[in-house]
Amino acid sequence: MIASLVRKHHQQKGALVQSKLPNLGVSIFSQMTGLANQYQALNLSQGFPEFDAPTLLKERLAHYSQSGFNQYAPSSGVPALQQQIAQLVERKYGLAVNAEHSVTVTSGATEALYVAIQALVSPEDEVIVFDPAYDSYKPAIELAGGKTVHIALTAPDYKVDWQQVAGAITDKTKAIIINTPHNPSTKTLKQADIEALKHLLEQHDLYLISDEVYEHICFDGQAHLSALRDESLFARSFVVSSFGKTFHCTGWKMGYCVAPAALMTEFRKIHQYVNFSSFTPAQLAIADAMGEQPEHIDELSTFYQQKRDLLIEALAPSSFKILPSEGTYFLLLDYSDISELDDVAFCEYLVKEVGVAAIPLSVFYNQAPNDKVIRLCFAKEDSTLVTAAEKLCQL
Repeated sequence: MIASLVRKHHQQKGALVQSKLPNLGVSIFSQMTGLANQYQALNLSQGFPEFDAPTLLKERLAHYSQSGFNQYAPSSGVPALQQQIAQLVERKYGLAVNAEHSVTVTSGATEALYVAIQALVSPEDEVIVFDPAYDSYKPAIELAGGKTVHIALTAPDYKVDWQQVAGAITDKTKAIIINTPHNPSTKTLKQADIEALKHLLEQHDLYLISDEVYEHICFDGQAHLSALRDESLFARSFVVSSFGKTFHCTGWKMGYCVAPAALMTEFRKIHQYVNFSSFTPAQLAIADAMGEQPEHIDELSTFYQQKRDLLIEALAPSSFKILPSEGTYFLLLDYSDISELDDVAFCEYLVKEVGVAAIPLSVFYNQAPNDKVIRLCFAKEDSTLVTAAEKLCQL
């Protein structure tokens, strides 16, 4: 009876609801992880750590949950965590921010990015992004009624051409999104990049969304050039980061945004109706871990650089060309000497025939170049990395 009424309603209305994102399907991460599970392959595709979160963090999570801290947190975040974030910003970047008015805790960095985009973008506004780009930017911009303007970066250096960026700016441009260290290219912006970016933002009165979820994972002694290092740059910025990346707990979906008070006011208006507040005991646990074990963050670059170097050494005998990894926990491989397959087909081949799951870079582009490059995640146990490399060296 109910089914017949639904069919009758659809016939009367003429069609099912019209999709707001008609060109989107299942994400590449879900696809490759599903294939990895199906073929029992080593999963170096999706970017999550294979190892566990710090013991103190898990102990404090249990403590606060068992002690009754299980109700709504303040929408902007638990004050203790807001304060720890503000202290981290000042310790790392020398910028004093008001914890109460400029820091908001979110349910993952993706939520923070979505809310920042909704706060800024109005119908017909344009937002410049750099491809290969994290796949949440474009849908969020489109849902706000805006247009994504894509600037392609290409292998092997993925360098930004700031003259090209300047040429892409129109009277409809509202913001630029950067991601440093950059996923998936693994590159970091240099001081010359920051100066060029700052000049364009000021010249055209634009806003910046700075995706810095891998901020504590920079290699070879490089400093992370956060938008938080420059007061005039920060004045027009939403800066987004991730506790999931920092504390090996991506399943907790904990992130945050730092912005000037006026911008944060607009951010919070939307945040309160997207998620209202984030996981209370996790916020308290993270605040304790940040206060009691600050060395965890300080040692993160060294920890991941060792894994990067292990994987590079293990892949040295292979036929892959290994591209430099300056940050994040990813490594790019050029397979042009191995196969003529496109990168999606090659990744499917790797899962099914070699037993290793990787991510094709073309899916991160609006119009992909003909680069034959795949991405591996090395946030894995050393034994997993070595075994995966042994399999890949057979090609």
